[in-house]
Amino acid sequence: MQASGKNAGLGLALVSACAFGGSGVAAKPLIEAGLDPLHVVWLRVAGAALVLSPLAWRHRDLLLRKPLLLAGFGLVAVAGVQAFYFASLSRIPVGVALLLEYLGPALLLGWIRFVQRKPVTRAAAAGAAVAVVGLACVVEIWAGLSLDPLGVLLGLCAACCQAFYFVLADQGADGEDAPDPLGVIAYGMLIGAAVMTVIARPWEMDWGVLGGDAALGKLDVPALALLGWVVLIATVFAYLTGVVSVRRLSPQVAGVVACLEAVIATVLAWILLGEHLSLPQIVGGGLVLGGAFIAQSARAERTPAPAPAEPDRETSAA
Repeated sequence: MQASGKNAGLGLALVSACAFGGSGVAAKPLIEAGLDPLHVVWLRVAGAALVLSPLAWRHRDLLLRKPLLLAGFGLVAVAGVQAFYFASLSRIPVGVALLLEYLGPALLLGWIRFVQRKPVTRAAAAGAAVAVVGLACVVEIWAGLSLDPLGVLLGLCAACCQAFYFVLADQGADGEDAPDPLGVIAYGMLIGAAVMTVIARPWEMDWGVLGGDAALGKLDVPALALLGWVVLIATVFAYLTGVVSVRRLSPQVAGVVACLEAVIATVLAWILLGEHLSLPQIVGGGLVLGGAFIAQSARAERTPAPAPAEPDRETSAA
């Protein structure tokens, strides 16, 4: 039973990674059709908040129990990550934007070492170093940053928000009064939607774009169909399957599997959008993913418990 549960968790983690990986490919045509990136973020988060609102009502006690956690999750893990990622997506290729975002686990180690003043293992430091080298290859620094510098900066901001997502998730899971993660996700979406409403100002959005078609590579797809995919599959379904997979697997294993999101997004962008990466960028992407793998594995390391003291021979003999 335990093995079957782990296999089911692994399958859910893979499904979640595939669902998340399709968000950028579906959102970029909407941006190119005339929607502002922040408006796409608002549509995604507000739509997910609407769908998840029954879960928020079911876990309404969290508003009194964990108000700061919910606020931080909504502001940083939902609104921050999405806004910066989609803003970078409008300026650089999908795969590169996602790879930059996945520097988050490596940045988390910097937070632990220099802000929280906690020791970091050699494996963790090696993971961060590998990720930095991979980033240098992705942005091709020897070519004078051939990628849009602002797009790269926005991607790094998304990585910082993702790092704080891990910090908040770690804090929220501590103690006996740990909140239900489904409730945290639901309220995160609601708070993120409220924040994004102020930032994105959806009343200024060109709503007519949603009534037309958007170019998905060489295909013309209804904009509402792309939006439905972003909200229902790449957000609601992806988050829920991801949370269930973390429950069945360890967070570290689920996090490593989730790194496949970047690979899936890159492949989908190549097939559907015709975006091609150079060989150094592909190699750099592999290094970034490898660094994230090492960093997350190192983050999970725990100091082994001391061995129990051997009983006194004289006492035992007595």
